[in-house]
This record gives sequence, C-alpha cells and structure tokens, in this order.
Amino acid sequence: MLQFFKSTVGRKYLMGITGLVWMGFIFGHMAGNMLIFVGADAFNAYGHAIVSNKILLYGTEIALVLTLIVHVSCAISLTIQNRSSRNSRYAMTPNAEKGSSLASKTMAVQGSAILAFIILHLITFKYGKIYETNVGGVLMRDLHKLVIETFAQPGYVAWYVVCLILLLFHLSHGAHSIFQSFGILERKMQAKLKMGAWVYALVVAGGFLSQPIYVFLFHK
Repeated sequence: MLQFFKSTVGRKYLMGITGLVWMGFIFGHMAGNMLIFVGADAFNAYGHAIVSNKILLYGTEIALVLTLIVHVSCAISLTIQNRSSRNSRYAMTPNAEKGSSLASKTMAVQGSAILAFIILHLITFKYGKIYETNVGGVLMRDLHKLVIETFAQPGYVAWYVVCLILLLFHLSHGAHSIFQSFGILERKMQAKLKMGAWVYALVVAGGFLSQPIYVFLFHK
C-alpha cells in the first residue's frame, strides 16, 4: 500500500482524495458564511456553534491540516516529476488541444497564492480581534463586527477578490482533474465533468465574493 502511494498514480489518488476533502469543506464554509445576509445574530450564532463543539472543531482542523500537507506535498513532487519528464520528452511545447491550459500551467502559482490567503484569513478572523456580543442570552464572539470592520478596508477587499478569482480557476481545474486522477478518462464524459467543475467553482467563488462586495458597497 505504501509503495502504491509513492507511485505517480498513487500520489494522484492522494491529491484527488485530499482535494475532495477540501472541496467539501470550502463549500460548507461558503454556505455557512452566507448567513451574513440573514443578520448579525444568525452569523454569530453559527460561528459560536462551530467553536463550541470542541471535538468536531479540533477533529476537523487536524483533518484539514493533514490533508493540506499531503495535497501540497504531492502537488510539489508531481510538478517536479512532470517538468523533468517534459524536458526530456519534448523539443517543442505542444499547442492547441495537446497543450496544457493556462489554469493547469499556473496551478503551482495559484496554489501558493491560495495558501498565503488561507494563512492571512486565519490570522485575520480566527486569531484576530475579539469582540463580544449577546445572542439569546449567550455571550459569544462578535464575528459579524470583525467581518464588517475588515471588509470596509479597500486593500483587504482587493486582495480578497484577487485570491478568490485564483481560487475559481484552481477549483475549476482541480475539480475536473480529480476525476481524471480516479481514472475517469472517457472522452464523452469530459465535457460534462468540465461543466460540473466550473459550476461548482463559480458557486463557491461567487458565494465568497458576494460577502466582501456586499459589506464594502452596502454595509456602511
């Protein structure tokens, strides 16, 4: 089993599995954050419910960190391997359908920017300023106030929008590549898989982008 996951096919499987874990988390995180449109109490109660369940919280955090490490490690090793293989096989860069898309060529750059975004996001919101509020008689952190305060900053919103656009392309290509990693390579399936990947990426990126844009433009 260990030898399999050290192989090229095995590492692609690992990237696919860890990618699915993060795709699920990202979608859930985006959906939960949409409560900002419901109101401050609903948004804060959602955040409080998450941090109050310590077993679920710590278990999820450990799983996300481990899968992220595996995903990044496999991505780096496969990129190095692919570049070495490409340099030895091709005298010219292929084009048209034989060539790689811009999204696939820049996956490493996208991934690096998204990783930096995740770190800054954690610093800003998980470990950022602590405001308190009372919802239904329960004292809890006022995350809504922190979000409003943060997204009132033009520089932060601009950085957020750029990173979400990168995430859009990363998810659209990555979601499609996951199925290829699992061996779904039939040509007749590719158009549907690409469409599904783009729909997922647009929903997620659009949901996340709606929050800073809404706060910056309309929540004065």
